Amino acid sequence: MRPLAGVRVVDMSRVLSGPFAGRILSDLGADVVKVEPPEGDISRLWGVNRAGLAGFYTQQNVGKRNVCIDLRAEGGPEMVKRLVSAAHVLIENFRPGVMARHGLSFAELCEINPALVMLSISGFGQDGPDAQRAAYAAVLHGESGWMARAAAIHQQPLQEPYLAAADTYASLHGAIGILAALRVAESTGNGQHIDIAMLESFLATDEGSQAGLDGVHYQSQGGLVWDGVDGPVLTAGDFRWIWRQLSETHGLADPSPPEADIPTKRAHRTDAINAFLSSFETRADMLAALDAANLAWGDIRTTAEAHASPTAVHRGSSVEIDARDGGTRRVTQTPYRFAGASADSAAVSGVTSESLASHRGEHNGEVLAEWLGSGGAEVDALRHAGVLIEDQFAAEGRAHRHS
Repeated sequence: MRPLAGVRVVDMSRVLSGPFAGRILSDLGADVVKVEPPEGDISRLWGVNRAGLAGFYTQQNVGKRNVCIDLRAEGGPEMVKRLVSAAHVLIENFRPGVMARHGLSFAELCEINPALVMLSISGFGQDGPDAQRAAYAAVLHGESGWMARAAAIHQQPLQEPYLAAADTYASLHGAIGILAALRVAESTGNGQHIDIAMLESFLATDEGSQAGLDGVHYQSQGGLVWDGVDGPVLTAGDFRWIWRQLSETHGLADPSPPEADIPTKRAHRTDAINAFLSSFETRADMLAALDAANLAWGDIRTTAEAHASPTAVHRGSSVEIDARDGGTRRVTQTPYRFAGASADSAAVSGVTSESLASHRGEHNGEVLAEWLGSGGAEVDALRHAGVLIEDQFAAEGRAHRHS
C-alpha cells in the first residue's frame, strides 16, 4: 500500500505550481484527477510532443487521470461540485476570486464536503494589496530579493535564472500543508483552506532571508569553479578555506606579492589553484588530490548527464514510461525512498513503467463511474450538453490502455 492510497484529489491547477503538488500526491498513492478546461493546460504546448503529449505536461501530470469540464457551460460548475463531494483534496492556482465567480469558493464547497482540504496557490496570497496581480515565477524571483542578491554576490547585471523556483517552492509547501490538513480532517472531520503565496513560500525557503532581515550582506558559501583536467571542476566552501586546505595538504606556494591587497592576493591564488588542478595527468588523480585536501567537489554536468550519473542510475532517479506512440519516454522519479519498500522503489512512491500521462477527457466516463456511480447514459448526456469534453486523442488513449 502506498502512503496516500484511498485519498482522492481533484487537481484543477495548471502549468507548474499546482500540478507539481498534485504529482507528488499521485506518486505517494493518491487517486489524482486533473480537471482540465477545453482549451487545455498551456503546458501541453511545451517540449517534445509525442502522441499529443508534450514533455513538460507529461513530467508534471504523469500518473493522473483526466476529466475535461467546461466551467462556462451550464452544469459545468455543478459537475466539479459533484467530484468535490467525493474527494478529499482540491488543488487550484487560479487568480484569487476566479473560483468564487464559478460558485466554487471554499465556503461553498465546504457546504457539500465539510472535510475538504483545499489548496490555493497564488502569487501574493488570497487577499492583500497585491492579491490580484498576475504572478509568474520570474516576477517572484524579482520580488523576493533573490535576483538582487545573486547580482550582488556575482557582481553581474540583474538576470532572471532559468529555474522556476518560486513555483516549485510553493508546490512543496502546498503538498506539506495538504498532508498536515488531511490529518486534521481525519481526526476532526473539519476541512482546511490552505492559502499558499508564492512570495511567502520563497521568503520562507530562502536561507538568505536571514541576512536580509539582519540588515547585512549575504555571504555565499556556494561553489567555485576551477580549470581542471578534462573539464572544469567545482568545489564547495569559502575561498580562504579552499586555499588553506590545498596549500597545507599539497604545499601550494602563495604567488602574491608581499604587500598585495586582498583582491590581488585572491587573483594570484586563483591562478595558482587553476594551474595546480590542471597539472595532473588524469582527472581521477586531480579528484584524488581534492579528496586528500578534504574538499567537497562536483562535476559540471548537463541535465542529461546528471540523470546518467552513477548515483542517479543506482537510485532510479528517472524512469521510462509508455509514451503512447509505441515507444517510451523518460520522466523524473519522486525522490522519496521509504525503508521497508521492495527493490522496486516505486512500490511505495513514484511512477512505474506502466504510468501514463493523460489526454483531455480521457477518463470522463471512468472517473464519473468510480467516484459518482454515473452510468454511460448520464456521461453521454453531459457530453452532448457540452459539460464534458474530449480531445481528439482521448478515444485513442483509452483504446491504447485497454489493448
